[in-house]
Amino acid sequence: MKLKALLIVVGVVQLVLGLAYLFAPHELLRWMGHSIPSDDINYPLGMLAARFIAYGLGMFVIARAPNRHVFWIQNMVLIQVIDLAVGLFYTFVGTIPLKLSAFPMFNAVLIAVLLWLWRPKSPV
Repeated sequence: MKLKALLIVVGVVQLVLGLAYLFAPHELLRWMGHSIPSDDINYPLGMLAARFIAYGLGMFVIARAPNRHVFWIQNMVLIQVIDLAVGLFYTFVGTIPLKLSAFPMFNAVLIAVLLWLWRPKSPV
């Protein structure tokens, strides 16, 4: 039950991020404390949003039968590990301050660790 709840929470987060990047990218970035890119960057941000939305919806499907979707759960772990690595890199090289990266990196660690620990050990 705890894995299903976590998958739903991750799905909601993905959907919220996806919708924000799709419909209000500059407002989202401003709210998060990032610099505002030129308008042409909204196109790749929209493409990124599509992936957030698709994976977010997928998390709801996965939550219904986690044992059948171990690969996709592990893929979300991989996404979180990459998110953490990117955050660490850009923080350590000084591109972004820790005040902007700390919360997303904490979330990435938390989600990755919990999904890894709670994942079904073998597909049914």
